[in-house]
Amino acid sequence: MCIHEIFPAVQAAELAVQRNPQFVEAWQTLGRAQLGLGEITMAIRSFQIGLHICPANTELREQDLKWAMQLLRQKRETRAGEVTEGQGGEIDVTQELIPDYDFESDEVVAVCASISQRQKMADANKAVVVSASGSANSIDSEEGNEDADDSKQFIKAR
Repeated sequence: MCIHEIFPAVQAAELAVQRNPQFVEAWQTLGRAQLGLGEITMAIRSFQIGLHICPANTELREQDLKWAMQLLRQKRETRAGEVTEGQGGEIDVTQELIPDYDFESDEVVAVCASISQRQKMADANKAVVVSASGSANSIDSEEGNEDADDSKQFIKAR
């Protein structure tokens, strides 16, 4: 993948994550695109978020996250080798920290609250109507008024 193809891929994946933070494949795609840019720790973070959302995703755990961790380990070994050769045996490696995603942070709590609020608003706009025969229908309350005949045949249930 060329550099002019990687940036749009990262931007598209970031947009998908922003639009639907619960979309595991978006986090996986973002992580893979970040690996294409060489941003290993950011990719690991994206994979961790995806695993937090869907812990049963074996492809994400066994392939993507494992591959990213292997790349990070190789990067550290390469840096350690360069430092050893450059300083004549003295090793002073500053380890690149993998940020552990704080799922209790304010922004994550705010996102969860907004998703919950949106779901509550969607549920509040619906009414369940049960006919005299016993069939149940879910109707948006914004649809308008029913005819007088319909209101006699249906009973609103809560």
